[in-house]
Amino acid sequence: MTDQTYQPTLSQLRAFVAIAEYRHFGTAAARLSVSQPTLSQALAALEHGLGLQLIERSTRRVLVTAAGMRLLPQAMATLEAAHRFVASATGDGLGGTLRMGIIPTVAPYVLPGLLPELRKVLPALIPQVIEDQTARLLEGLRTGVLDVALLALPTEAPGLVEIPLYAEEFVLVMPRGHELAGRTDIAPATLDALPLLLLDEGHCLRDQTLEFCRSADAHPGAVGDTRAASLATVVQCVAGGLGVTLIPEMAVAAETARGTLETAHFAAPAPGRTLGLVFRASTARAEDYERLAEIIRSQRPGAQ
Repeated sequence: MTDQTYQPTLSQLRAFVAIAEYRHFGTAAARLSVSQPTLSQALAALEHGLGLQLIERSTRRVLVTAAGMRLLPQAMATLEAAHRFVASATGDGLGGTLRMGIIPTVAPYVLPGLLPELRKVLPALIPQVIEDQTARLLEGLRTGVLDVALLALPTEAPGLVEIPLYAEEFVLVMPRGHELAGRTDIAPATLDALPLLLLDEGHCLRDQTLEFCRSADAHPGAVGDTRAASLATVVQCVAGGLGVTLIPEMAVAAETARGTLETAHFAAPAPGRTLGLVFRASTARAEDYERLAEIIRSQRPGAQ
């Protein structure tokens, strides 16, 4: 039974959240810069004060109990509120560690401009970049592993806030000398029977490309015969004559720099995507993330 006079400390809540996040006591202790016994004692004190088991630990794995899952969002919100309180006092809301997830079709093209800008305008910020597919990034946001994520919208995920950043078109990429090279009036039907190369399952760009084909009643040939884990691999397969592909505008300059590829643009309305910054609705740092969104928006690839 919970002692109604009990008040958990921030250190105890940090221990609980870190263990729930990393599912490993050693990793959680290292992240908090404390010893493992200190971490275990903080968790034990929290569980004793609440009269609840929050973490189930065995020799093989660490699990969050049902009670722990129920209380975890409130523990994270409390820590975020405490961070916001201190940040307000110092006048620097965007300082310390920021765990930022980014999808693979965005990270290589946004980070070269964004990271130097963050160092310049937010010197107290320490970004931790996690590149992964959309589903795992959304799970990271829900469980508190991530603070924010740069994703294609809409995510349609409950409990999350989405700030649209900018839209961009998809560009058709083909080998040098292809008959479609340079055109700006490509119709979806042009894809019929063309070998279309795609990223592997789980990548949102793959899903967006297939959805465009379905909605436009386009029927490209050999869809999925060649798959890759990165956009760089896909375009190299295109350069090698294995087919064509669609890539986002932001990737065009980097991926066609070798001169072995050519591009064509679709007639309006062209396929594309909207990118946005996503974070938990329960956070106390919404204003900080609005500011971060403005910085990301200002560093749109090709905008300078």
